[in-house]
Order: sequence, then structure tokens, then C-alpha cells
Amino acid sequence: MSPHGSAASAGPLARQAGTAGAGKVLIVAPAWVGDMVMAHCLVQVLAASRPGVAIHLLAPPATAPLGLRMAEVAGVRTFEVAHGELALGKRNREGRVLRAFGFDQAIVLPNSLKSAWVPFRARIPVRTGWHGEARYGLLNDRRRLDPERLPLMIEQFMALGLAPGAPLPDPYPRPRLQVDADNRERLLESLDLTAGAGLVILCPGAEFGPAKRWPPAHYAAVARHALAGGRPVWLLGSPKDAEVCAEIAAAAPGAVNLAGRTRLLDAIDLLSLASAVVCNDSGLMHVAGALGVRVIALFGSTSPAFTPPLGDGATVLRLGLDCSPCFQRECPLGHLRCLVDLAPDRVIGLL
Repeated sequence: MSPHGSAASAGPLARQAGTAGAGKVLIVAPAWVGDMVMAHCLVQVLAASRPGVAIHLLAPPATAPLGLRMAEVAGVRTFEVAHGELALGKRNREGRVLRAFGFDQAIVLPNSLKSAWVPFRARIPVRTGWHGEARYGLLNDRRRLDPERLPLMIEQFMALGLAPGAPLPDPYPRPRLQVDADNRERLLESLDLTAGAGLVILCPGAEFGPAKRWPPAHYAAVARHALAGGRPVWLLGSPKDAEVCAEIAAAAPGAVNLAGRTRLLDAIDLLSLASAVVCNDSGLMHVAGALGVRVIALFGSTSPAFTPPLGDGATVLRLGLDCSPCFQRECPLGHLRCLVDLAPDRVIGLL
């Protein structure tokens, strides 16, 4: 699944102008797909609390396409620098370009110093964010995070769209991504897919690392069970997931391997067809949740206490061993029992 959505251009895409005098806000968006999905909670808070506001996103290519599926977003601007690259010259040029758009406020979601540089150079009057990497001067509305009061990522995002200490909305908004039905039909035809009743989509990848990935043999067992019951099974993921998806497909004849054959926007449209999505703690877990489909989320080295799947039909499975969550990319003990011991029958019982 390529991270690039063809509709995300180098400049803002004007879809709605906003109401005169209501203001214009630039959100410096996260680089991780799951975080970007959760940022839609902030977008909804801004739209509800500031009627008529024009909300724009500045995002890397990996996450920019998601903004195109958020109903309240007026425009998305793609800004690309290599991971970890300072690139002050490029950031300065981007800031000069953004001055012309007349933003009243920037809300910087990443906590890095680099992420606050463009709004500073754009001379946006109010630049809001958490303290982060001592971003003195770059942020002039710099807030101190109390993780006990705001333990969830969506809470930390939403709080930046409100006055300091203001109560969060009750109930919380849930991320919601729009589906392009025409593109979905094109995909079904071009990929020769049949979305039969009870479609099960497996998403065995996780960009963070191996310690978040349920074993391929477990996924294959789930796939075989679904196929034996006459349910279609698709495997969805990025080109990086092609090998593991091929392994699962080989162990579950009849499963359709789509890894690397779709863009991120395509994945949104295909996931919307699922009866159930089985996935690791990953970006596609959050995408599926934001589509309202039934999600079975498998947690190992990470914790749903910070970034749970937010869909109404989401179920979290985890063993809760003494050694987890360790938040490591690879199991520091070398056994990965938090996921290996999470038996396929647990998932099969929920299908």
C-alpha cells in the first residue's frame, strides 16, 4: 500500500472556504497514519467550537491523503522532508509560502522542535503546542502537558484546540473517514475482487516493529477458518508487508493478497467493505475504526491505554503479561510471548 494519495498536492486543496471572520487554522499533522486518524478528533473539536473556521493541514506524504477524507478539512498541503532531517532551508521556504495564506493560528501536534519551525517562519500569530523539545520562541502558546489529566492521545490533541484547562467535549468525537464509493467500485473491478458476505480483512503489518506483529501462522489459522466457512479473506498492507502477506496467503489458499497493490486512500475504501478487520496495533487499525467496521485489535508490546482503536465495534485482545507493555520495537526478552501466546482461537471466537 503506497502512502501517497494522488489527490494530495503540493499545495492546499480548497474544498470549503470557511466563513469570513471565523478564522483560519493550520494543523501541523503527525507523520504516523494512526496518529493522523486520531487528529480528526481535534479537527472536529475546532469545527464545533469555532463555527465557520477554515481548517488546513500541513502533513508529510505518508499521512496527507487522510486529510482529504475528513469532512471538516478545507485544504491539505503536503510537505516532505526525510525522517529526522533538519532541512532548515526547506522549512524556511515553506514558511515563506504559507505566509500568504493568512493563518490566524497554528496547532503543532508533533512534539519536535523541527515541526514548530514552519509555523514560526510563516509568522502565524498564535502558535500552539505542547512544551516538547524546549520550543521556546517557536511556540508562543506553549503548554505543559499533564498526562494524568490527559492520558489518551486524542485528549492531548483535542486540548490544543481549546483554551488551556477548558473541559473536553462529552462525549468525545470519534474519528470518521469518508469513503469514495466510485473509487471503491473501480478497485473491485481492477483488482478482480468480490466482496462477498462476511468479508474478513487481515492487516498483519505494523510499521513500528516486530514486537507489534501477531505471528503469521496465527493470521493464517484465522484465514483458513474464515475460508472454510465460505467467507472471503483479503490481506491488506504496504509493500513492506508483502513478504508476510505472501506467507499467510501460501498457508491459507484462497486468501487474496493485496499487499503493495493499493494506495492509502484505496485501503480506506476497501476496508469499508469488511465484516471484520483483524489487525495489529497499527495505522490500519485506526483507519478501520474510523470507518465504523468491526475491528479485532491485537496488542503486544504497546498499550490500548494511550492509543486504543476508537470505533464503536472495536475489540482489543491482549494478554497483559508482566513484561508488557514494553513499548520496544523488538521483544527485549526474545520470546514475544505477549503475541505468540495470544491464540488464534481468541480471534476466531469473535469472527
